[in-house]
Amino acid sequence: MALKSTVFKATLAVADIDHGYYADHALTIARHPSETDERMMVRLAAFALNAHAVQTVCNGDATLGFGAGLSTPEDPDVVLRDFTGRTRLWIEVGQPEDRPVAKACSQADAVAVYAYSNAAEIWWRGIEGKLARLAHLAVWRIPAAQSQALEALAQRTMQLQATIQEGHLMLGDSRTSVDVEPQRLK
Repeated sequence: MALKSTVFKATLAVADIDHGYYADHALTIARHPSETDERMMVRLAAFALNAHAVQTVCNGDATLGFGAGLSTPEDPDVVLRDFTGRTRLWIEVGQPEDRPVAKACSQADAVAVYAYSNAAEIWWRGIEGKLARLAHLAVWRIPAAQSQALEALAQRTMQLQATIQEGHLMLGDSRTSVDVEPQRLK
């Protein structure tokens, strides 16, 4: 019998000062049995960092949400779709292979990868040449200490505040706050 996903509920208040975007998001996050809390929280951080795209890219006529997750590898981890169903932003978390990233670039207007963990540097050195030609791709690295600190925020029910200023994300709840400074690789 297959294990079922664990459902997490999050209320995320985003204050993106860089883009003038302020909104509350009620999120349901399905964490696959093989997904760690760290990876799930990096997905949530990627959501917060890109929530402004609903307004800045689609003028409010879009939905930003989570994909099917690890159970469906051909789906994005986070996706922005406009009212026509067009994929405007495809977000991957982790260290994906080059072919799925290239395929995502052919299916979406923009693709972002958020690599994390100590292996992110090694992954990037090995794949950088293969991804260099993809024009609509942005690759970000979240330092391992910061992604690991995000794990402490994971709870089945979360009330989180995300503040983005000068490219930095401060994500926290009533007791803990984590500063995340994504570093642009591409």
